[in-house]
Amino acid sequence: MARTTVQDIARAAGVSVSTVSRALTGGTVSAATRETVIEAATRLNYQPNRAARGLITGRTANLGLIVPDLRNPFFADVAKGVSARARTVDHGVFVADTDEDPVAELEAVAALGRNTDGLLLCSPRSADADLLAAADPATTVLLHRQVPGMSSVVADVASGIRQAVRHLRALGHRRIAYVHGPEDSWAARRRVTALAAFDDDAELEILRLGSVAPTFEGGLLAGDLVLAGPATAVLAYNDLVALGLLHRLAARGAAVPERISVVGFDDVSLAAMSHPPLTSVSVPKDRAGAVGLDLLLGRTGVAGGEMTLPTTLVVRASSGVAPLSTRER
Repeated sequence: MARTTVQDIARAAGVSVSTVSRALTGGTVSAATRETVIEAATRLNYQPNRAARGLITGRTANLGLIVPDLRNPFFADVAKGVSARARTVDHGVFVADTDEDPVAELEAVAALGRNTDGLLLCSPRSADADLLAAADPATTVLLHRQVPGMSSVVADVASGIRQAVRHLRALGHRRIAYVHGPEDSWAARRRVTALAAFDDDAELEILRLGSVAPTFEGGLLAGDLVLAGPATAVLAYNDLVALGLLHRLAARGAAVPERISVVGFDDVSLAAMSHPPLTSVSVPKDRAGAVGLDLLLGRTGVAGGEMTLPTTLVVRASSGVAPLSTRER
C-alpha cells in the first residue's frame, strides 16, 4: 500500500500543501483548518516522514543514548526502557557503546550531539568538567550519575546499601566484605559513602576489597581475596561481579551461603538464574530509561533537576545465616 503523503491530505482536506505543513507542524492556521487537516491525516493513517519533518522543523526526532558497556545486562535493560518510551512519542534512538572508555565517551557525545535532538548519558565515566564542556546541559540528561547543573535520574543507592547490610546483619554476619568497583566510577563512590554510615556500628566490620572491573572477570579475581579474609558475607559492586564471585567460590569448594553469603547490586535478569539464585538490590533500570527520556523531552522535571528512584532488596538463596562460630563477636 502506498504511503500517504501531504498531497493526499491536502486533497482530502481541500487546502493547500503548505497549509497542511503548517497545520501538522504547529504553524499559523485557524483552529478550524487545523482540525480539518488532522481529521484527514488520521483518516488516511498518515505517518510523517521523520527526515522530511526535520527539514521543516529543524528537529530530527532522534535521541542519543550513550552507555559504557552493552554486554552488561544492566545497560541493556536501561536501553530497552529508553527505546520503549521513545516509540510512544515517535522518536528514534541511536545507541553508542563506549567500552568503559572516557575518551570514546566524549567522542560519542560530540558525534551524537550534532545529529540528535538530545542525549541520555548512562553512568558516564568522564570527569564532571569534561561532561559539562562536551554536553549541552539544556539537551542532556544523565542516568545513574549526578553532575551539578545537569538534569539526572538516579537510583537511591544509599537505601539499597542499607537494606543489603541490614539483611546480612540480621542473619548474624558481623564481618562483611565489600568488593569495590572502578575508582573513577561515580556509582562506586556512592556505594562507599553509603557503607560509611555503618562505621560507628561497633558490632559490624566492613572490609573493603578491590577495586575490580565491573565485570564477571572482576568477580573471579575478587573471589580469592574474599576467601583469604575473615568475612562471612560479601557485598559486590554489581551483579556481574557477584556472579563472578559465585563461580570462583564454587570452584574453590566454598559453599554459598553455608560458608559465605553473597549479595549483588542491580538485580539483572541473570541474578535469578544463577546457582544459587543471587540476592540483589533491585534498581528500576527500564523505568530510569523511560523517566530520563521524559525528562529530556520536557515532560517531567525541570532542567538541572534530579529525580531519585527507589531501590529494593530482593532476597534469594545466595544469602543465609552466618556460620554458628562467627555469630558472636
